[in-house]
Amino acid sequence: MKSKKEQELDNKILNAVSGLTKKTAELILADEAIKHLQNYANTVSIKRIGFNDHGPVHMRKVALNALKMTDLLHDAGIKLSLEKEGAGTFEDSKIAILIAAFIHDMGMTVGRQDHEKISVLLALPILDKLLKKIYPDNLEKQLIGRSMIIECIEGHMGYKKIHSLEAGIILIADGCDMEKGRARIPMMLTTESRVGDIHKYSASEIKKVKIEKGNKKPVKITVEMNESVGFFQVEEVLFGKINSSTVKKYIELYAGVTDRPMKKYL
Repeated sequence: MKSKKEQELDNKILNAVSGLTKKTAELILADEAIKHLQNYANTVSIKRIGFNDHGPVHMRKVALNALKMTDLLHDAGIKLSLEKEGAGTFEDSKIAILIAAFIHDMGMTVGRQDHEKISVLLALPILDKLLKKIYPDNLEKQLIGRSMIIECIEGHMGYKKIHSLEAGIILIADGCDMEKGRARIPMMLTTESRVGDIHKYSASEIKKVKIEKGNKKPVKITVEMNESVGFFQVEEVLFGKINSSTVKKYIELYAGVTDRPMKKYL
């Protein structure tokens, strides 16, 4: 059964899309395999590894972040890679981005190391099933969509060189999910100190991440925090992902403690 938070995010996603992209969202949200893998990814991430949220709420937040950025780039007249290369439409890109957001962390069901590669292995049968329903009479779009989604998944950690704008959007959308709620459960489960806890403590001080239209660039990302320890999360996680992203030149990044002057990074 879905949590209240998941349902709230589902409604936001469905309200943010239309046409074939909305049909895709409905298919994803009704898919039992995706649901079970998202839930188990969280079990492994939080209970077994002691890491932060990599489950249904995280993947929905990444989807919303990605959809916001995709629409802002489109509104600014920027063509994404599929459209620019003549391999698809803006909607095809949006569909690939939405699917990738929902399945990018499935590999966490196995473990943290190389989880992006494992996500691809687990996702392949789900992708084939979904894409046949989305593009029932178009094998070319099924295959191109699958390749794009795989690049988005494999590139979401920032370790692998990516080339499409679509993958660059997923990379940043993932990094933007750093609000305090993501670290809440691990912080509640244990009070023992260990290597890596700075990620939990810094994330717990992130108050809000806003994605909106920029002043001079298409996308403005603003990170508001309660305490300055949150700068660790911005500089060690988010900024690194933006720096590795193909959409970096379209991003403005600001961060700071609430009620204090914001620091401009980009």
